[in-house]
Amino acid sequence: MSSVSLTLIGKPGCHLCDDARAVIGAVIGDLPDGAPTVVVDEKNILEDPDLHAQYVEDIPVVLVDGRVHTYWRVDPARLRTALLEVR
Repeated sequence: MSSVSLTLIGKPGCHLCDDARAVIGAVIGDLPDGAPTVVVDEKNILEDPDLHAQYVEDIPVVLVDGRVHTYWRVDPARLRTALLEVR
């Protein structure tokens, strides 16, 4: 079975980050049997100066396999499609 990495870049107290986390959890929880395993990692821009400099105006940022998937709001259908395409 294949796997995909998903990184959520945000910071504490960010309501859009909380929304993104909820959407990500719902999408992953609803993936069909046989879908790639999704390995989720969260990064805090307040703990990483490089991420802060790169993404401070864009959080939350979602990376799929290291590439920017989306900023600010996570579209569930689009995320699901992206995760399922990694086969």
